[in-house]
Parts: sequence; structure tokens; C-alpha cells
Amino acid sequence: MSLTINLSDIRSGQIKDLAGQDLSAMDLSGADLTGADLSRTTLRTNLRGANLTGANLSNADCRNADLRGVILADIQGQNLSLAGAFLAGSVLSHLDLTGVDLRGCDLRGATLIGTILQQADLSYTNLSGADLSQADLEEAILNGAILRGTNLTNANLLCAYLEQAVMEGTLLTGTCLEGTPLGN
Repeated sequence: MSLTINLSDIRSGQIKDLAGQDLSAMDLSGADLTGADLSRTTLRTNLRGANLTGANLSNADCRNADLRGVILADIQGQNLSLAGAFLAGSVLSHLDLTGVDLRGCDLRGATLIGTILQQADLSYTNLSGADLSQADLEEAILNGAILRGTNLTNANLLCAYLEQAVMEGTLLTGTCLEGTPLGN
């Protein structure tokens, strides 16, 4: 069931219940979606610079979305799909993104300090220069990921998959690598 949605009401934060809607045709750059219910919503669109603080993104489809500079603090993100999304320079620190699909994302220079990414799929993701210090990547899939210059200080990579990952200049001080083969 679709409802009539006024773009200016969404952008200004006046509409908070957008659960189950397809918003892909809308340009939501700079929108105030603080605390919005975006569960089961299709957001394959421009969200550049939007504020999603406290939003419910459970089961949302953000594949290939432009999320550069988005604020994603305190979100709910169970089963969130971000495959192919542009997240360069975004801040995703201290979030629980367990099992999230991040395949092929552009996370260059992103901040993911203390983020829980257990069993997340980061295959072929560009994490060059990203800060994943203290992140929990237990059983995460990083096959083919680019980790050039990535900060993984004190991160947990217990039983992570790193087949064909590019790791030149990666900071691994204090990182748990038990059960994680580092050879290609």
C-alpha cells in the first residue's frame, strides 16, 4: 500500500513513518530523517548528507544508494542491505551491523570505530584509509576487499575471511587474527 508523500515534508522531517515505502525516485539529499521509521523501505536513491540519526533501517534496501556524508548514529539496521552503496567518508561508528550486506561498497576513509560487523559481507568493498579500530569483524567476509592503509588496531578478525584481500599498509596492532588465514 502506497501513500501520497510530499517530498518537502520528508526533507524537513515532518513525516517520520515511511515504513515499507519505495522512495527510490526521490532525491533525499540533505533530508532530516532523524528517528524516522524506514524499515522495509526501498532507499536506492541520493541520500547524500542526510541525517538518519536514530532511524529504523531494519530490512531496508539501500543498495547502490549515495550515502556520502550521511549521519547514521544510533540506527537500527538488522538485515539492512547496503551492497554497492557509496559511503566514502561516512561515520558508522559504534553501530551493530551484524550480518549486514556491504558487498562492493565504497567505504574509503569511512569511520567505523567500534562497529560490530560480525558475519557481515564486505566482499570486494573498498576500505582504503578507513578506521576500523576496535571493530568486531568476527566471521566477516572480506574476500577481495581493499584494505590499503586501513586501521584495524585492536579489531577482532577472529575467523574472518580475507581471501585475495589487498592489505598493503594495513595497521594490525593488537588485532585478533586467530583462525584467519592471511595468505592469498
